Amino acid sequence: MAPRGRGRGRGTSAGAGKGGRNNTPRVQRDRSQYGGSGFSEIPASAVDQPLRGEGSESDGEGGDELLASEVPVAMWDFDHCDPRKCSGKKLARLDLMQELRVGQRFQGVVMSPKGTQVVCPADKDIVAAAGVAVVECSWARLEEIPFNKIKSPHERLLPYLVAANPVNYGKPYKLTCVEAIAAALYITGFDAQAEVLLSKFSWGHSFWEVNGPIIERYRTCTTPESVIEMQEVMIREMEREQDERKRAKEEIEEAGDLLIENPNHAGGAWRPHHSDEEEESEEEEEEEEDDGEYEIDKLGNRIKKL
Repeated sequence: MAPRGRGRGRGTSAGAGKGGRNNTPRVQRDRSQYGGSGFSEIPASAVDQPLRGEGSESDGEGGDELLASEVPVAMWDFDHCDPRKCSGKKLARLDLMQELRVGQRFQGVVMSPKGTQVVCPADKDIVAAAGVAVVECSWARLEEIPFNKIKSPHERLLPYLVAANPVNYGKPYKLTCVEAIAAALYITGFDAQAEVLLSKFSWGHSFWEVNGPIIERYRTCTTPESVIEMQEVMIREMEREQDERKRAKEEIEEAGDLLIENPNHAGGAWRPHHSDEEEESEEEEEEEEDDGEYEIDKLGNRIKKL
């Protein structure tokens, strides 16, 4: 198990941590694929050994959208998932994500289960200087990861966010690698690069649609602690809204029950069985009383007695 930091979080399946509360859903591994286009070179400040540079192979989906000013993205991949479906593997094939070897250090922000604080807007300078990396591993196999050999001075967790990938759509914290990296880029202000990463997926636009309002509120924060406070505020708001929707639904259902006609109230079902007979006898008595006041004349007309 990854240690809990001040954000009280645990990592995503992609190695990015979460700053969520204990009663939020646990993270599961993603099975989506990644797509993207690549960087030609990683600055020397990002890693302690040169990575793939210009002339690297890709599978035909080059990164002409990416600008020279955009920051490097990398990962340590421990082959815990199907390489045909592994998001990080595909990013690496497309030369968008650099693969780090065990022992290589990354000087940028690293989304890792070992993080002790959440990523926040104050990390922007670190990201600008050295980029973002992710530890791609399974929560079920954390004991296999040599964290002492992939240390970074800037390990981070992710705050509350919701998956937009098709496998775990709508589930908190169950982000793919590209979602974890994009989230860190959005929070630190590198929107254009986050959008390039996400644009490689048919569902990529959904990530901002789902999380945009949340990320915008994180971007108003200045410290990891204030991000956690904002997270708690939003979780309480969502829980309150959920309770209100539940109550409204129950009220609608109850109102619907009241509008259904009760068969016991239909027609004269509520009246005593002898009530019709009583009405008929009352009418007969009135007619008999009236007969004493009227008589029939010679022409057969009913006239009042004089």
